[in-house]
Amino acid sequence: MAARNLAILTRQFSTSTSRQALVKTPIPVYGIEGRYSAALFSAANKKDALEAVEKDLGTLSGLMKTDPRLSEFLLDPSVKKGLKVDGLTGACDKLGFSELTKNLLLAMADNNRVPYIDAVATSYATLMAAHRGEIVCTVTTAKPLEADMVAEVEGALNGFLKANEKALVSYAIDPTIVGGMVVAIGDKFVDMSMSTKLNKYSELIKGAA
Repeated sequence: MAARNLAILTRQFSTSTSRQALVKTPIPVYGIEGRYSAALFSAANKKDALEAVEKDLGTLSGLMKTDPRLSEFLLDPSVKKGLKVDGLTGACDKLGFSELTKNLLLAMADNNRVPYIDAVATSYATLMAAHRGEIVCTVTTAKPLEADMVAEVEGALNGFLKANEKALVSYAIDPTIVGGMVVAIGDKFVDMSMSTKLNKYSELIKGAA
């Protein structure tokens, strides 16, 4: 019976069937993780469980980062598929995850897609942000920005958004960009880093030599 139920769940969330009869996602998502997250978004939307599933995935993703034993167990390719299915079943029951979340995770385990769990959680979170009219923005600089510059950057980012949209801004530090910044707004990407400019100048100089 367990094997039969798992086969049904796998068909429900498989990458081949997830393209069919889906509720349209607020933004496109790509790759294996995108197909799973889109299928889950569709199922959760129909069951009015979007936020519950988002919370479940965030909890599991967080646990995989803070619990080395759980992460090693799930990501170890030598651990048999059946053991991972049993482990995820127990974890979902203990954590009180919704049936939709549990079904997806079991299907992923049965399809040997467990390494994509964190990517699926990230993709689903992106869909939920878009669903709420939030636009995920990432600003990468060589060093932390001063408070006045943060305000200026966020003001500029808001200028790219529609009236009903809200920017969710996160900041990252990457010394290799030397100066300037790299900005991602949703699926758009702008590279204003000094390292990129220097590379372009270097190529121009080489071409003129």
